[in-house]
Amino acid sequence: MQILSARDLIERLPYDVLVRDLPALLLRKTDSPQRHVHTVHQAGEPDATLLMMPAWTEGFGGVKIVNVTPGNAARSLPAVTASYLLFDAVTGEHRALLDGGELTARRTAAVAAIAADRLALGHAHRLLLVGSGRIASELAFAYRAVRDIRTVEVYSPTHANAEKLAHRLRDHGFAATATEDLAYAVQRADIVACATLSHTPLVKGEWLAQGQHVALIGGYTLDMREADDAAMARASIWVDSHAALSEAGDLAGPLSHGIIRFEDIRGTLPDLCREARVERREDVITLFKSVGEASQDLAAAAIALR
Repeated sequence: MQILSARDLIERLPYDVLVRDLPALLLRKTDSPQRHVHTVHQAGEPDATLLMMPAWTEGFGGVKIVNVTPGNAARSLPAVTASYLLFDAVTGEHRALLDGGELTARRTAAVAAIAADRLALGHAHRLLLVGSGRIASELAFAYRAVRDIRTVEVYSPTHANAEKLAHRLRDHGFAATATEDLAYAVQRADIVACATLSHTPLVKGEWLAQGQHVALIGGYTLDMREADDAAMARASIWVDSHAALSEAGDLAGPLSHGIIRFEDIRGTLPDLCREARVERREDVITLFKSVGEASQDLAAAAIALR
């Protein structure tokens, strides 16, 4: 059995390859049962989450085990720890064990970029990152695979973390700065990408304008919110999978209160994968909400093992 480290995956899964090859794999028939989500209580700690995400298609399958531990922020440790096991779907043989954190970060960022390639304006070059953690740190590189991203602003509730990420991005050729004025930064951005564990809305609909693209990437439970009801009501919404409608607070809340309707959801990630681009993007605010889906992990793992 192969063991692929984070460094191995960085080498095998560059973003130009992921955004080119993932769409075809995501259109294949894949069985991916709804993920198991369990809350882990520890005294004196914020609740943690254990997720198990299986999927299989013709020839191979896999399962990811993820621990999401918000309390790790106070320990200067990553909030997400994960491993991915790839197996032969016919024989059951375990083929490879992959670093699940790197796999998750890269496929999440790549999926956001694939959506942006269809939904963001062609001349988009100003990116706002809301969040400064593991996923946020990948997004500028992923979006640069599909758009000429030159200017990046970083907002984080912990300003020192925003400064740290901006410094790293400057080292990689971006004109990157940290900001404490979220409203102004949203208004200036072509693409607003949120990757946080926030339980209160950060992006407000009144700040948004037609032609902007918003990606809500971080929230994955019913009590998490990254955008307010006004943002959801104003946007043309796409999701990575229909599971987002019942799992994500950014959608389930507005749906339950009649702010948006199920028929307002324009389509899913596979629908976007069939499109070269969505027409009349300049006339609307496009919004992509992702919660992660097991078929995305399986497709990225398959690319890594080619």
